[in-house]
Amino acid sequence: MLCDICGKEGAQHQRITRVYGKGESLLVIENVPAIVCPNCGQSYLTAETLRQLEYIKLNRKNLAVARPVEVATFAL
Repeated sequence: MLCDICGKEGAQHQRITRVYGKGESLLVIENVPAIVCPNCGQSYLTAETLRQLEYIKLNRKNLAVARPVEVATFAL
């Protein structure tokens, strides 16, 4: 598949995780279909995926499952 950003061959469909908000309004959406290019390192979403993400964000009370979120500290 050709990358829409760099135009090179090799872009692939992958599933990614997107995070929106912070604190009490944090929403993590898993298994989001994205197109990822190994050449330029960019990932992008289709218009349909963006519409679905907006739907999930607007209806999060009915669609999301509450889970605890673990936090780790990066130390050298």
